[in-house]
Order: sequence, then C-alpha cells, then structure tokens
Amino acid sequence: MRPKIMDVAREAGVSAMTVSRALREPDKVSKAKLERIRAVIDKLGYTPDPAAQTLAARRSNIIGVIVPSITNAVFADVMSGIYESAEGTGWQILLGNSRYSPLEEERLVTAFLHQKPAGIIISGIDQSDATSKLLRSASCRIVQIMETGPEPFDMMVGFSHLEGARAATRHILDAGYTRPGFLAARLDPRTQRRLQGFRDVAGAAGMLGEQRIIATPKPSSVTLGGLLMADLLAKAPETDAVLCNNDDLALGALFECQRRGINVPAQMGICGFNDLEMMAAANPAITSVRTHRLQMGRMAMTMLNEALTKPEIPATTTDLGFEVMIRASTLRQPLAEIQS
Repeated sequence: MRPKIMDVAREAGVSAMTVSRALREPDKVSKAKLERIRAVIDKLGYTPDPAAQTLAARRSNIIGVIVPSITNAVFADVMSGIYESAEGTGWQILLGNSRYSPLEEERLVTAFLHQKPAGIIISGIDQSDATSKLLRSASCRIVQIMETGPEPFDMMVGFSHLEGARAATRHILDAGYTRPGFLAARLDPRTQRRLQGFRDVAGAAGMLGEQRIIATPKPSSVTLGGLLMADLLAKAPETDAVLCNNDDLALGALFECQRRGINVPAQMGICGFNDLEMMAAANPAITSVRTHRLQMGRMAMTMLNEALTKPEIPATTTDLGFEVMIRASTLRQPLAEIQS
C-alpha cells in the first residue's frame, strides 16, 4: 500500500501537522526534526498527494511562471534566478511558454489558476484585457517581471525599456555619430518601447531618419541581424551607426559590416540591448544595454516568497535600472572625450 502522511509521522515520532509543515515550509521546522522526517520519507518512499495538499491548504505549493520564450538567453537567465531563489523553499516552479502569443498567455494563466497556485510570476505589462481580468481577480500573489509600469497587478520588478533605449541612443550621438539607424525584430511591446526611445532622442537631436528604421515581425537571430543590416545599407547607405533591439541582431550587424569591409567603429557604430556574454567576446567588443536578468529572477522569487510567508507585505514595484556598457564598437571618439 502507498504510505500515508500518518505513517511518516508515526515512524518519525512527530505529528502529521509537523510532517506537512516540513514539506511545505521546511524553514519552520527544526533541523533535527527535518532530517528525521526526510530520512523516513526516503525509507518509506512517501510522496505527497498534490490534490489532498491543495484541498487542505486551499492552495497548492505551485508557483506558475509564464515567459514568452524558453530558448531566448534573456529568459534563461531570469529563470536561473527564479530557480536559485526557490531552492529550499518548498515551492514547486511550473514553467509556461506563451511564445509571444496573448491568447496562449491567457490560456496558461487560466490553467495555472485552476491549480490554485501560491503565486504567479508573469513577464511584461501588456496582458490582454481577458488576462488582466483573470490576474486582478486571482486569489494569489503576483509578480510582473522584465519591465516596470504604472498599474501593477500586485508586485513588479524590472526596468524601463524606453529609458534604456533613450540612454543608448544618447551614447551613440555623444560618440559623434550623426545618422543613426535602428534594427528591430519580433515587434513585441518591449521592442516598440525601445524603438520609441530611439525615436525620442534621435528626433530631438534632429537626426531621425525613418528610412533608417528597419523592422520585421520575424523572430530574432544573428542571421536575421545580418539581413536587416544589409537591408538598412541598401535603403540608407548614409547610415553611420545602428542601435539594435537585441544582441543577436547586433552581432549579425557586425558580421555583415565585416563581410562588406565596413570598419567598426570608424565607419559604423553598433550597439545592442541586454548585454549577453557574446557582446564582450566579439571582436570588436560590442556596446550594449546591460539588463540585470539574473537579479530580476532572484528578486521576483524572493519578493513572492516573502509575500507568501508574510501576507501583510504590500504591493511593491522595484526598478532595477540598466547600464550602457560602452565598448569598442561605438568608440569612434576616445572614451574620455565621450564622457567629458
């Protein structure tokens, strides 16, 4: 017969409530009892009944996490931070991939809510009306990640994509480039805000050329970056710098310039966004907007865990900011001259 929680309690010499607490909130059980309970669980081969746990607690130990991609290195870093902070807490992370689809995101939120989750971590601030209604009426704590906005469902941790692009564009202009372009793929809301940031700064400086904005709804890749750069040079050969919506496109743009014998940074400045490892490893190293993805994942899970153990914790928004990592790809002028 399948061992029950009472069997574990009897063998470990504790109450069934203590066994339950050891499974759900191990930090609230003494080390000696916890070790004894875990040894008995291993001995008996006991596995908790998820349905019974949910019914007893009126919520499961599930934390639902919804991101738009599981192959993008940006979200891989975020998930690493979430799993790192969840370790040892007793919460079970269930991952959902919306694939940048609002309808799929709504379906995932509905599926998670049916499981009575302890909490939900969801990417972005652009949920559909239907999904927003579900989340606002949810009986669990929620953390929105990757961005900050004016109307969080509950808690939020991220940064401003608009301001990140504005800062990157200002750097490009300060470095002495006068005919900047923009490469974009996917065209999700975060991409749109980065494009708006570029337009704001380049336009205010009188250096905006719409013909130098090359965008496609296709998924981003290094190969696509090279194709978009070729398209840009064909349509606007006067372009002398490019802000890329992400690092894949920036690396592809660099490769295309090298194939054509265009010197980076003397003839073309290149800036990426997110600052993945390959930006510093490229030759020349590529300037990029650093986003604190691992820290974002850690903080999201930490905020959620604290809110679940201390229900009185109010809704909060944490802006982690960003940093423009200036490297050789935009150093048309000496760095000291740019910073002065």
